[in-house]
Amino acid sequence: MGIHIVLFEPEIPANTGNIARTCVATNSTLHLIHPLGFSTDDKMVKRAGLDYWKHLRMYEYESLEKLFEKYQQATFYFVEDYGNTYYTELDYSAVDVEQFFIFGKETTGIPLRYLEANRARCIRIPASTRVRSLNLSNAAAIVLYEVLRQQNFQGTN
Repeated sequence: MGIHIVLFEPEIPANTGNIARTCVATNSTLHLIHPLGFSTDDKMVKRAGLDYWKHLRMYEYESLEKLFEKYQQATFYFVEDYGNTYYTELDYSAVDVEQFFIFGKETTGIPLRYLEANRARCIRIPASTRVRSLNLSNAAAIVLYEVLRQQNFQGTN
């Protein structure tokens, strides 16, 4: 069981590297959905993850559908400004289920077809209208630490 961060077609290697480091720090698993805007061998990805990369549980998929097929019993959340539910309004305290938090591509987000089909599982992080979006690695950390807080930081020191 556990917490999973899913990056849908990430484009910026430093964001993925930062998220990878956060996943290692929180004993979470990282899933990357292709196509990627970089190679996972890219020095920018490795630099952002520093020497923690070797401890990362990371999986890659050709499509989001392949991920859904593999984890049919899991709960999936879509982090996007599409829904009306704040990320703090849901209960993530169950540690005996696989919980996946999907974050979209930096430039275009998560495709609307996934959001419309999963409206009840769309969660958002509040932000002023002065910015289009938060940095991807910051958004992932915000949500991830709320989940950990609700789980009494299980698996961390």
